[in-house]
Parts: sequence; structure tokens; C-alpha cells
Amino acid sequence: MRFQTKTLAATAVFCMGLAATTAGAQTLRVAHVDPDDWTGSKKGAAAQIFKNIVEGESDMTVELFPAGALGNEDELVSQAQDGLTQVVLVSGAMSKVCAAASVLDIPYTFASAPLAWEVLDGEFGDALAEHCLEQTGLRTLAYGETGFRNFTNNDREIRTPEDMKGLKFRVQPIPLYLEMVKALGGEPTPIAWTELPNALSTGVVDGQENPVGVIYNNGLHKLQKHMTLDGHVYAADFLLISEDFYQGLEPAQQEVIRKAATVAGNMGRAIQQWNTAEGVTKVQQEGMAVYSPTAEELAAFAEAAQPAVVDYLRGELGDDAQWIDRLQQAVAEASN
Repeated sequence: MRFQTKTLAATAVFCMGLAATTAGAQTLRVAHVDPDDWTGSKKGAAAQIFKNIVEGESDMTVELFPAGALGNEDELVSQAQDGLTQVVLVSGAMSKVCAAASVLDIPYTFASAPLAWEVLDGEFGDALAEHCLEQTGLRTLAYGETGFRNFTNNDREIRTPEDMKGLKFRVQPIPLYLEMVKALGGEPTPIAWTELPNALSTGVVDGQENPVGVIYNNGLHKLQKHMTLDGHVYAADFLLISEDFYQGLEPAQQEVIRKAATVAGNMGRAIQQWNTAEGVTKVQQEGMAVYSPTAEELAAFAEAAQPAVVDYLRGELGDDAQWIDRLQQAVAEASN
């Protein structure tokens, strides 16, 4: 039954892709894994405004598939590469197909969201997009935002890396995150997202790390007493389009899509910023203690975590390790 279900789903996606092709390539399927509600979902908001602009300014039609309707992020990337889904909005899945994108996860790289926007919307972001296009066949139309990730725990307030010692933190099953938490003195424990609430409730782990909006919207603040707004990783969204599909469009259609994507990326960023600000207020109102580290304390976190992660990435990336230096240079220039 499970095999039949997967087969039927794959067949449905293929048939939709065939229909779009035979219709003169005028229909774009836009897919992501977030809810469709634009007021609380950065990808949902980005997708909806993308649809409105494209349909309002061209003869193209946009069909939205939110909430993982066509699969998880890895599956969406694969579908876009196969030409079955034209546009996808993904975050962590990008580094799996374009290793250079993983440099964006180096902890404490961006001191603020506006700094990240300047870097990603500038020469570095353009160069990374071009590199990933060559690697994947997917064009990065724009960068959105998933937000800064922060630590929570149920034991004590975290002000310095020393406060993390002895605490078990749930992390994504990504080596970079394991290296980061170990370097900070914590004990990283890879656990699937679906198992996280139970792991926190039963004490399998003491804490976890996620953007504020994710913490609040999924009720994790009800299972944790403390949150530290250290913003250790800035997570970017990638708004991707199949290059084969894109090149098959008329120049005027391409221009509309580029415009819509730029607005969509900024819309996603705005919604994420709203969710973060609102989320901090709401978790405090509901009893969670929130601590904002000083500049000196954040420097101590960076000094502990960055070298270990950078060393790990240099070993993993090989020739692509140059992207570490290019990112650091771009951040330094944007910070001046």
C-alpha cells in the first residue's frame, strides 16, 4: 500500500508536468513545505505574492502547492531538476545539491538580517547563485529568509558557551550542526523533527535550536523554560526555477518572473521578521524567559563555534572551500 501510494503520487506529479508542457509551458507550479497562510508563513506569503504578480502582469498561470503537497524539500528540488515542478522554495535542501550553499550556515556569520540581505543581494549572492545553477540546473531567482536560529533549554539561562556544558541539544541530522554544538560545549543529539516534542517532554534532550517563529508556532516554548537570542545561524530560503523551463520563456515573461521573485523574497523576509518580533513577545507573555546576549557574549560564542565549523567545512568542500573566504570577505565589506 505504501509503495502504491508513492507510485500514484509520482504519477500525479508527472502528469501535471506533462500537462504544463503541452499547454505551451505557460503554467508554473510553485511548491513549498510551509503552510499557505501568508500572515504566518514566510514561504506561503512569498508564493502567494509571486502568483499575484505573475498572473497580473503576464499570460502565465501559477498553481500553488503549499504544505508539502508535492513532497518534502529534497523531493521538491528533485522535481524541479526533472522539470516536473517549475518553481520551488526551499532552505536546507539547497546545500545537499549545491555544497557551496552550506557556507551560509557557518555560525555567527551575520550580525543582523539587513547585513545578510546586503550580502545575498549583492555580488556574493549573485556569484553563489550562478555557481549553484551550474551545479544543479536550478536558477536562484531570489533569496528569502527562514530566520535566525536560537537555543532553548529547560535547565538554565545561557549567557556564555560555558553555560551550555552538560546540556543535550536536539539538532538536525546535519554534521555542521553537530560540530557547532560540540564546539560550544553542548552535547548534540540528532533527532527527527516529528520526534522533537516527545524528546523534550521526556527529557531525552534538554534543549533544541530553531527560529523564534518555529518555536512559538509549534508550541516548543511550552516545553522549554529558557531561550537565548544568540542567532547562531541565519537560514536563507532559495526561490528556485528550472533553468530549462526558464530558458523556454519569452524575454518579457522572464522579466515578470524575475520581478515577482524579487518581491516574493522580500515579502518572505518581512513576514519572517514580523513572526520573530511577535514571537519573542508572545513566548515571554506565556512564561518563557528570554535572554539577549551582549556583543561581548556573542563574540565569545563566535570564537568558540566558528573555527571548528570552518575547519570541518574546508575538509568537506574541497575546491568549493573558496566560498568560505568569499563569504567572509563579502561580510567584512558589507559591515564597513
